[in-house]
Amino acid sequence: MAGEAERKRRVAVVGTGHRGTGMWGAELLAECGPWVEMVALCDSNPLRLERGRELIGVDVPLFTDFTGMLREIRPETVIVCSRDSVHDDHIVEALEAGCHVVTEKPMTTTAAKTRRILEAEARTGRRLDVTFNYRFAPTSRTIKELLLSGVIGEVTSVDFHWYLDTSHGADYFRRWHALMAYSGSLFVHKATHHFDLLNWYLDSDPAEVFARGALRNYGKAGPFRGPRCRGCPHAGECDFYLDLDKAPRLVRLYEEPSKCDGYFRDQCVFREEIDIPDTMSANILYANGVQVSYSLNSYMPIEGHHLAFNGKKGRIEIRQYEKQPWDVPDHDEILVARNFGEAERVIVPHQPGGHFGGDPLLHRMLFKPGTADPLNQRAGARAGAMSVLCGVAAVESMKQGRPVTVAELGGLPDAAG
Repeated sequence: MAGEAERKRRVAVVGTGHRGTGMWGAELLAECGPWVEMVALCDSNPLRLERGRELIGVDVPLFTDFTGMLREIRPETVIVCSRDSVHDDHIVEALEAGCHVVTEKPMTTTAAKTRRILEAEARTGRRLDVTFNYRFAPTSRTIKELLLSGVIGEVTSVDFHWYLDTSHGADYFRRWHALMAYSGSLFVHKATHHFDLLNWYLDSDPAEVFARGALRNYGKAGPFRGPRCRGCPHAGECDFYLDLDKAPRLVRLYEEPSKCDGYFRDQCVFREEIDIPDTMSANILYANGVQVSYSLNSYMPIEGHHLAFNGKKGRIEIRQYEKQPWDVPDHDEILVARNFGEAERVIVPHQPGGHFGGDPLLHRMLFKPGTADPLNQRAGARAGAMSVLCGVAAVESMKQGRPVTVAELGGLPDAAG
């Protein structure tokens, strides 16, 4: 009989869109084939299911009924890649069926759903992992190691500014993410990555958030609008026009299956129903006293971020370039400046794989038996909760015009607070 380390884990995926068929489909099997067996796929759209199975390259049963899949297949692990607002339903049902769960970020979208998930994990004794792949990027690891080394002393404040370009940023406003009810806004859907990095870097929890946000470029702020890009009379004058015919993968996963559910992947970025901000900023106070200045903009000519840690003995700073109108370097450069001493530049080469090499490392951490975790990069349910609650606090602060504490949201069970 094969030992535990040699046995493949039986895995099912719910949500066969771009991420479910890519990072958690074909890419997972390519990276972790010796330790993972894909046993089922589930999606609400039957044609997308078929296309997903083809793109992943597996011959497995397909289900539109999640409950039926759990009952019939009894997977050991369920990977949740469905729409953010239904993550909690899939996570809780899978946990209660005795499965371990790996969920795409954000873990969920509201404080009530966060609490529901944490209570279900505690009740069932199963494990939930949240896929914070930015923790695994080589540059993130290096920054964490520098902070732990004490080279800049006690951290007192952080500057963190993220830039989404006119391709990536606009994509959130073409899809379901543009509705608060589905994504919780980019303060939750996108910034969950950034807030988790802060929580991990600082080894502390966000305590209070004062945020602002506005819809300045997309939605009603646009000069014209139509229902979608395909067939739009403004196609010739719209800078954000998306030609799906140039993206055959998107046609297979979304355009062809749209006849089943009416969901279009090229919705207008200026449609009036959009109700999330595209320009955001927040001041965050951490439990350990660290003050953070954060911003997120979604229509920039560049893609990347600027991050700086200010400590009592110096400063760690990086400007990471992901995409821009000029050459993108093949490495990241971290500047370490001491208050009284020499500065140094730490060069971190980019690695193959998504997020500069972070995705393959996350895959192995979750599925390769015996993988060590000295820096606590593997993120569980509480980590997922704290990043979501920071985003929810930002949304509430934006709406109410006042600082909002994480505690007042009620998203943590009493024992978890």
